Amino acid sequence: MYGAGGSLGGAVASALAAAGAHVFLTGHHLTSVQKTAAGIESAGGKVSVHQVDARNARSVNDHIQSVLDTAGSVDISFNAIGWQDTQDIPLTEMSLEDFLRPVSIALETQFLTATAAARVMKTQQSGVILTLTATPGGIGYANVGGFGPACNAVEGFSRNLAAESGPYGIRIVNIRSAGSPDSRIFKEAIAAGGEAVEQFIQKMKNDTMLKALPLMEDIANTAVFLASAMAGKITGVTIDVTAGTTSALNYKVTNVAFLKKETP
Repeated sequence: MYGAGGSLGGAVASALAAAGAHVFLTGHHLTSVQKTAAGIESAGGKVSVHQVDARNARSVNDHIQSVLDTAGSVDISFNAIGWQDTQDIPLTEMSLEDFLRPVSIALETQFLTATAAARVMKTQQSGVILTLTATPGGIGYANVGGFGPACNAVEGFSRNLAAESGPYGIRIVNIRSAGSPDSRIFKEAIAAGGEAVEQFIQKMKNDTMLKALPLMEDIANTAVFLASAMAGKITGVTIDVTAGTTSALNYKVTNVAFLKKETP
């Protein structure tokens, strides 16, 4: 588990541990990861913590070998590290550096961690690799900068790796989430922005078919299901857990340039 110190990564790790998995949590910095581990241990789960740079091939490969030496197999791989994306700036006003950063980080870390796991899983003839994207992976979405293209790229990578790995008994599935209002980033935004942010989140809910946003528990439960034998014939696809987000235009685009033009 990469990025286990984040709120969503921690939720998925806790759910997998509750389902009986020995979870190996990693992070570039360990303070938040150790907090996740402490919660798992207090609930009776089995957990190990390692400092890993999920964007460094040697660090990732050394960790995979460590897991293999300890547990005897690598059964599940999940990567939830942040992509350092810049949002809320139109593409026409964004720098190339800010646009490319999340695309580069997302593909770099997903490639390194997923292929490292797949090499071990090919020998085992079994294993599940889960990737994670968000709503912009499935629809046109304004003002998300390079995050949307990064989501599309990860979903494409997941499909292609699944096609290559399937004959070895490896399943690879992407989870597409919407923002979870109980996640740390949403809570911090509400604390900083108050009522304005709460209104924004309500607009996000209104843009879904269910008029709700998925909680972290919903994403975690999906991950547990996909990693289980119950999902044994699911691979090479994206499972949408966005509560049916539609166009997103009703809250992301507030001014349309051509409507502002004066009539000649």
